[in-house]
Amino acid sequence: MIKRYKWPVLAALSAAMIISSCVTKKYQQPNLNVQTDKLYRDTTINDTTSIATVPVEQLFADTVLQGLIKEGVQNNLDLKTAMQRINEAYATVQQTKAAFFPSLSGNATITRNKQSLAGLNFPPEFANSFILTTTTHQLGLSTSWEADIWGKLSSSKRSALANFFASDAGKRAVQTQLIANIANNYYSLLALDKQLAITEQTLKNRITDVETMKALKESAIVTGAAVVQSEANRYAAEVTIPDLKRSIRETENALSILLARAPGAIKRTSLDEQKPYTDMQVGIPSQLLKNRPDVQQAEFAFRSAFENTNVARTYFYPALTITAQGGVSSLKIKNLFDNSIFYSIVGGLTQPIFSKGENRARLRTAKAQQEQAYYAFQQSVLTAGSEVSNALYAYQTAVEKQTSRAKQLEALQKSVDFTKELLRYSSATNYTDVLTSEQSLLAAQLNSVGDKLQQLQAIVNLYRSLGGGWK
Repeated sequence: MIKRYKWPVLAALSAAMIISSCVTKKYQQPNLNVQTDKLYRDTTINDTTSIATVPVEQLFADTVLQGLIKEGVQNNLDLKTAMQRINEAYATVQQTKAAFFPSLSGNATITRNKQSLAGLNFPPEFANSFILTTTTHQLGLSTSWEADIWGKLSSSKRSALANFFASDAGKRAVQTQLIANIANNYYSLLALDKQLAITEQTLKNRITDVETMKALKESAIVTGAAVVQSEANRYAAEVTIPDLKRSIRETENALSILLARAPGAIKRTSLDEQKPYTDMQVGIPSQLLKNRPDVQQAEFAFRSAFENTNVARTYFYPALTITAQGGVSSLKIKNLFDNSIFYSIVGGLTQPIFSKGENRARLRTAKAQQEQAYYAFQQSVLTAGSEVSNALYAYQTAVEKQTSRAKQLEALQKSVDFTKELLRYSSATNYTDVLTSEQSLLAAQLNSVGDKLQQLQAIVNLYRSLGGGWK
């Protein structure tokens, strides 16, 4: 008997698979409208070596920073939220898998019916011969199963899986951004510390200058204007210190939030102790598709939208549903299991004929969302290439500036020393020259800190833009 029905069953299943493949489409990776080898501006690279594969502990030599990054990865609230999104997506996947199996529910009912005597329309002499009130006891099970003829359930499951992988990629994207934010804020703190130290030392020097100008005035070498100018110069440096301290406190607070701490002081080293990573390999641009979590997330979002379009197509075709119910029923509860079994099995096809344009609107919506996801994927790739290019160029320019800045600082320091000496022993100069040279020196010293900060943060941003930090 089994062999008799084997081939018809297989033929029916094969026909269903063929018909399903005509309704739903197979996913293919979306094409990009830009050549991937052109993503890095003015850069041609054939080496696949990339700092994206470098462990965090190797990229950042500062052990204090390493500890802060580890703490952030363990405690950051955005990262924990991303983990819960993964759990949510996983539950949805389990739900779509369960849709392939029949549902089963149990029920127990007691029904009491009372029939109206007038409604029976019997003569009065027969009224007492009929039972007008009945109580029915019933126990039963019911089940329902929908055959996945057109691939609706399969596409729904693939869409849920794509969303799951997208949420996992999103979590990794949050982690790479978190590491970059911690490192950038840490380096900003070190730079602010350095600028504060420079400014405080400048303030001490200018207080000394004020005393010197007063002494020179008493010796009739300079006028009272020079004394007043030196005092103004002193206060010009002093007034910037509160702003620097405020910036330090705000940066500490911002870093505390990343670490899921209450606002407070951050333990740190100094800017002079930092040794920048120098092997700035970026690999080939096509590696961004595998390394950048946000690019992967965008592609999975497109795949989910693609499968949702498949689901929308299946609504135009009939749905095959099989339902069954059975149990026991009796007018008396003591006889519930005595020859009181009932059952029913129903199989039906439901073909949408007129649904007020709902199915067409659903398909148009799904297609529009798929196009949006496609454009978002393209945008993520272009953004990734731009970020790599910007970070790489920022690193190169920072290194170039440091060489020129060192020479500028040396020249400005000599200018300050020479103008001060000339002010003491010659009438060929005045305090305005000293003032100008001192202000230029302070600005150059603060800018030199900015150059070092730019270099360090460019390394961090390049690491993140290449997709480093999540492996």
